[in-house]
Amino acid sequence: MYKMKNVIVRGLAAVSLLCLSFVAGAQYRDGVKPDTAGETAGASVQQILEAADSSDVPVVITLDQALQIALSENIAVKVADKEIERTKYAKRGTYAALFPQIDGSGSYQRTIKRQVVYFDGNPMAGLGGSSSGSGSSSGTGSGSTSGTGSGSEGSTSSSKGGGIEMGRLNTMSFGVSAAMPIINAQLWESVKITGMDVELAVEKARSSRLNMVSQVKNAYYAALFAKEAFDVYREVYENALNNYYETEKKYNVQKATELDMARAKTNVANAIPNVYNAESSVMLSLWQLKAVMGVDLEMNLDVVGSINDYAGMLDYDTAQHNEISLESNSTMKQLAIQAEELARSIRLKQYAYIPTLSLAFNFSGNTMFNDVPSSQWNWTPYSTVGLSLQIPIFSGLKRMNDVKQARNQYQQMQYNITDTERNLKIAIRQSLNTMDTNVKSYSAAEEAVDAAQKAYNIASKSYEVGRATLTDLNDAQLALTQAKLSQSQAIYNFVVAKTSLEQNLGYDFTTEE
Repeated sequence: MYKMKNVIVRGLAAVSLLCLSFVAGAQYRDGVKPDTAGETAGASVQQILEAADSSDVPVVITLDQALQIALSENIAVKVADKEIERTKYAKRGTYAALFPQIDGSGSYQRTIKRQVVYFDGNPMAGLGGSSSGSGSSSGTGSGSTSGTGSGSEGSTSSSKGGGIEMGRLNTMSFGVSAAMPIINAQLWESVKITGMDVELAVEKARSSRLNMVSQVKNAYYAALFAKEAFDVYREVYENALNNYYETEKKYNVQKATELDMARAKTNVANAIPNVYNAESSVMLSLWQLKAVMGVDLEMNLDVVGSINDYAGMLDYDTAQHNEISLESNSTMKQLAIQAEELARSIRLKQYAYIPTLSLAFNFSGNTMFNDVPSSQWNWTPYSTVGLSLQIPIFSGLKRMNDVKQARNQYQQMQYNITDTERNLKIAIRQSLNTMDTNVKSYSAAEEAVDAAQKAYNIASKSYEVGRATLTDLNDAQLALTQAKLSQSQAIYNFVVAKTSLEQNLGYDFTTEE
């Protein structure tokens, strides 16, 4: 008997310490007063983040605030916005091809060795001097080619065997050219396609926002559901602990057997892991929420309310979606834009058969000089203006095959549109069916909770007066736990299915539900 009492004392000590840890966990869960959410109701996103980053007390946020923070901080949304900006720049670059393209140029050359020109069979070939010329045989005659001429070029040219050096030492030139398309059907069509790229990027950004909103909602609901499960398992632990105390009293007065004591202690021990797991689930769900929001995981944020607060959503009229409309679905809109781009791509390939006409202008000037002052440079300008017509005749059937390839891609896109539309309608039907099922499950679970709570209260009172066994009390506790979890699970499944439905229907964050 002494050993038995010692075991009981040690067990109570351990239970007491465990209670303290659970109280701490309860402070984490309930330590933030409900009015704290009201304090952040009018705060901006930056103010909430600054408070969560510096406060030791968790800053609770509503679902709308979580969505606003995610719209501001989520990386996928920022990348999508940058993609819109990039496509706008690309569109402007394509429009630039419609304007005149003006280029300037300039060059300078210094001649190291001049070019020599020979005039074979030309009567002027002897101008450069020749040792076999028909002049005077005297070396002092004025017409002798072997004498020293008055110019240095004459002596140089004579050393070349009758060749003449051409050009001057310095050459400078500059020019301005301009070109502009007048008739170019392919260019015009490509400009329209680039404009649709911007529209596609905008729709992809909207899709990123819709996906982000769904992720934040699901993570927020998961955190609420995890906290609800934590409350249920904590209540189970507290009931098991109270039953242990009650059984101990009966055992001390020999109204409970040793088997009852062992069962009571087992119930307490079995409840402990569930509480720890539920508490861990709360932490993980909050981390997941902060991750999809795009904020630091160390920020001290918490969610406000309970999953049961969304039970009012179960009144949602699913009959309004008997006729499914995918008009606002982002995926269908993207496919429609891509299909239109492919249709224009077919015309783009067909326009390759159309002649193109362009206008060109050119102006240039150059000067050649030896080492003389710039005032003596002689500039010679040169300019032209003209039209250039290019008529496609034959390209080895390349243009024809390009058109066929574009048509093939367009047909593939039509098949993808049909298949995607079917899959989306199936997903919408599945969401609606899940919502209807969980509405019924919630109604059944609600009745089960009332009945199980009543049964547990009766079993608890009966056990206190000795008219019920501990097994009866445990069965009532298990039924109550399952009923409460089933009720919360039905609400969670409903709101998740509703979120998926809204995403597939293309409801924006600002759309009235």
